[in-house]
Amino acid sequence: MMTPGTLALFDLSGRTAVVAGASRGIGAAIAAGLAGAGAEVHACGRSARPAEAVAGVTYHACDVMDSAGFERVCATAAALQGGIDAFVFAAGITLPTASGRQSAETFAETLAVNLTAAYRSAISVTARMRDSGSIVFVTSINATLGFPGNPGYVAAKGGLRQLAKALALDLGPGGTRVNALAPGYIRTRMTAASYADPVQRAARSARTMLGRWGEPSDLVGAAIFLVSDASAYVTGHELVVDGGWTAKGL
Repeated sequence: MMTPGTLALFDLSGRTAVVAGASRGIGAAIAAGLAGAGAEVHACGRSARPAEAVAGVTYHACDVMDSAGFERVCATAAALQGGIDAFVFAAGITLPTASGRQSAETFAETLAVNLTAAYRSAISVTARMRDSGSIVFVTSINATLGFPGNPGYVAAKGGLRQLAKALALDLGPGGTRVNALAPGYIRTRMTAASYADPVQRAARSARTMLGRWGEPSDLVGAAIFLVSDASAYVTGHELVVDGGWTAKGL
């Protein structure tokens, strides 16, 4: 039986978290999970409203590319309890092409949203972060493995993985931890087309050790771990949650 002291390691009561890219999918699930662990969560996304309202989550319609708008979200979150304790960047776009020959404009747009906005947002949050804060970048198994038809996405996620390590080093002396959370194939709107294709769905399921696609809820426990005291000595790390995809051989 888990003791009260052990449970307290995962308790986020009294803490403020900001989750970007949280109108639906992985970001929304993480926002709800952090709120369920006791955090006061401010979530933002491009949509005018979230797919589902959740107790403890205040939603702001704000694109991460709108730096002024994101600054306002951070200021609002920090004003409530004197600072921000956790930031999760789950925003992202994917613009694959059948040929893999992305235009320079598409490549640049993918990096701007998935990587540059992540850095800019993290810096905005850091200015308002209290001691022992935690930043989590949602990356992908694309950060370490080559996938076809989407060089911009693979490059952006690889860069985001390394950005977590670089910021972990730079921000560590001030008490802020920075880690990456790398999902495998998760069933979301972004992956709806491949999930709807029975051949692709079966192939991706077979590629995992668990024989199934992930759900956004599969990322919640890992996210709570990374922003809570349970991971107080974990920084510069990539936590892979992929059903065993990257570890599988034959």
